[in-house]
Amino acid sequence: MASSNHVTPTNCSWWPISAMDEDGKITDGEECEEPTAEPKPFNKDRLVLYHWTQSFTSQKVRLVINEKGLVCEERDVSLPLQEHKEPWFMRLNLGEEVPVFLHGDTIISDYNQIIDYLEKTFVGDTVAQLIPDADSPLHERVQQYRQLLDGLPMDAYTHGCILHPELTTDSMIPKYATAEIRRHLANAATELMKLDHEEPQLTEPYLSKQKKLMAKILDHDNVNYLKKILGELAMVLDQVEAELEKRKLEYQGQKCELWLCGPEFTLADVCLGALLHRLKFLGLSKKYWEDGSRPNLQSFFVRVQKRYAFRKVLGDIHTTLLSAVLPNAFRMVKKKPPSFFGASFLMGSLGGMGYFAYWFLKKKYM
Repeated sequence: MASSNHVTPTNCSWWPISAMDEDGKITDGEECEEPTAEPKPFNKDRLVLYHWTQSFTSQKVRLVINEKGLVCEERDVSLPLQEHKEPWFMRLNLGEEVPVFLHGDTIISDYNQIIDYLEKTFVGDTVAQLIPDADSPLHERVQQYRQLLDGLPMDAYTHGCILHPELTTDSMIPKYATAEIRRHLANAATELMKLDHEEPQLTEPYLSKQKKLMAKILDHDNVNYLKKILGELAMVLDQVEAELEKRKLEYQGQKCELWLCGPEFTLADVCLGALLHRLKFLGLSKKYWEDGSRPNLQSFFVRVQKRYAFRKVLGDIHTTLLSAVLPNAFRMVKKKPPSFFGASFLMGSLGGMGYFAYWFLKKKYM
């Protein structure tokens, strides 16, 4: 595993944990004042994860943490509110994206490094092992499917299906999202340049983000490219379907729950479960398994959704969008409070939407 960034916690206002109210400190950009309460003592065993609820890599890290039964503080960094572009966060992970993991004074901002760190650091009889030991016959198989599934361009699937909904069926993303993401992507480069002028010491990470953004716009909005990678996805799912069939034959007659690599739930199953959940949300499940073409995949998805960690992290597939929108709306009000009338109207509207959404979902799915 590549070396992690090691940072010693300080009382600086930009220290990432201080960006959240519960620590009793101010956020970046406010004037420094004497604290009104004694700051909490630093805990070297404290686990903190900065993530966004709809970030695919963040979801997988959160699934690993919950499958291992670890206690970890979760801090949501909203991408729609562009919190990942704020100076305190850019300093935290040197321009990379969420997730970012903190364990004491260790900061890790790479998805794969976070998972490897969790597996190597937190072990024992009461902690689930998701990657078999190197001398285990299952180790190579788990790592093979980890690399295969992690190599899929999930951001391209996500952005592409939003920008080209005609390629999906029963997508859970509202139609207005297509115009919204085009507007957001168009404005993002301008916002990055503005932040670059305001924080010149962060020039390199800001410009790096801008270049990556423009490359994504060109690729993900190309319908021919999207069709190509969706065709390649079908071949990967064929391979997974065949592997699941092998497990059925291999353990035929034995009373055990079968997963992708064997009777034990592993990191490969975390990767596959998160993938299927995202494809279902994007409106691709009927194309890839709900049409009966891959029955083993369908059975796997039904079983993995029943696991406690998946229910806790991903929740009900039909309420995914609602769970992402409402927290952002309330945080926007907190950052930029409207007038009393506007706030009352907004809260009432949100409450009404939540009420009708609840009854709609109850009637349709319960």
